Amino acid sequence: MKSTFDFIPFELLLLYVSIYNSCFLHCKIRGKLTRAMLKITRNGLQLLAKHASSSTSVSCQEKRLLSGIPPDLFDKKTKYGPKSAWFQDPAIDEAAAKPSVRLSPYTLLYSGKSPDGKSHILSSAQYLQKELPVRLAHRVAGFRSLPFIVGCNSEIAEIHELYIRAFHILNSVPPIETFQQEQQYTRMLSELLDDFRNVVTMLAQGFKDARKYMPPGSLKQFLDSTLTSRLGIRLLAEHHLALHGDKPNLVGMICVSMNLKHTVERWAEFTRDLCQSKFGKAPQVKISGHVSAAFPYILQPLDYILPELFKNAMRATVEHHWDLEGSELPSVHVTLANNDVDFIIRISDRGAGVSHRDLPHIMDYHFTTASLFYGDDDKQTSGMDDFVSLANPGASRGPMHGFGFGLPTSLAYAKYLGGSLRIESMQGIGSDVYLRLRHIDGTRESFRI
Repeated sequence: MKSTFDFIPFELLLLYVSIYNSCFLHCKIRGKLTRAMLKITRNGLQLLAKHASSSTSVSCQEKRLLSGIPPDLFDKKTKYGPKSAWFQDPAIDEAAAKPSVRLSPYTLLYSGKSPDGKSHILSSAQYLQKELPVRLAHRVAGFRSLPFIVGCNSEIAEIHELYIRAFHILNSVPPIETFQQEQQYTRMLSELLDDFRNVVTMLAQGFKDARKYMPPGSLKQFLDSTLTSRLGIRLLAEHHLALHGDKPNLVGMICVSMNLKHTVERWAEFTRDLCQSKFGKAPQVKISGHVSAAFPYILQPLDYILPELFKNAMRATVEHHWDLEGSELPSVHVTLANNDVDFIIRISDRGAGVSHRDLPHIMDYHFTTASLFYGDDDKQTSGMDDFVSLANPGASRGPMHGFGFGLPTSLAYAKYLGGSLRIESMQGIGSDVYLRLRHIDGTRESFRI
């Protein structure tokens, strides 16, 4: 006598087992394991048997019952339809199957001007109209691939919805052929950028709870790809917006002659002032090396990374030398090097270094040593958190702090920019951080955005 399973197509059985395992975790954390799982198993097998004995397709309602997903999650109305429609969208599937067309900064730089002073803006909008929906669809596909229990997290589900909504808004724009259409498109881009300003914080909050349900190694892969994709999308969109301006020394978002020393000094002083206001003292910053180096580059990635590196160096210095006055604190030394391939920024501190125990995890998401020096209830802790928060200002950047996101995000950005971020720790003395980034007009091929 054949059992129910003998009539079930193998692929459908695998699908049900996958949903069963996901719901097992979902029900376990809600303390309803036995009753819920029995109900899901009974209903699911009944529907599978019905499907095996009938040529008719399974209805949407039956799919929900088969999945065991609570109706409020499966059919919840969102800004773009019910959540059940998130996984059945031919337009997104079609766009996600296309490759993205990444441009080098050199191309953006030399296509950022035109003889008539405006046709390059129209060309930029036409490129974005084709490219951005593809990149957004890739991100939606990434969120679809997450385990069910992870995707149900409120913050992660909200980000998923943001990407779906942005895709449909941009994908529905008619072909841009006039400057009036371009202006409308530009206003739309500006509003969407504002919608995504807190995505990094939301990712950090969501995965703080959900990361334990991710398969080994998949969390870093997902976050790296999501954060670097977000960086690329923002750079392209902000470059287009900046083409409407006429700031000296800038073509869109690209600084045609970035003075490396001035850029480093700006963030060193900014972070030092914050450290002084929160701790009452701050180490001096000394810069040496190729202090006259100037070259074309994109400022925005450095605006992400440098505050994080200086914040770590200054906090470690102050914490390790807490009994010293501000003028007695060891200085943070910055060494600049420039060549025809890349440029290097080394930041050296005397903050006792990273312990042997922590060093292998320092680039892991959600790993932080911020609470080790002060107790959770210590008055100084909130001050330190505020200091870290202010070290990455601006709605467009979103904080990379507080959840152990700063260094791993900076590493992901450095790799995206064709470079690297490396930490050498001398335990008991201090740390040297090496940020190496490739030139956009060097002798070797540059990175692509």
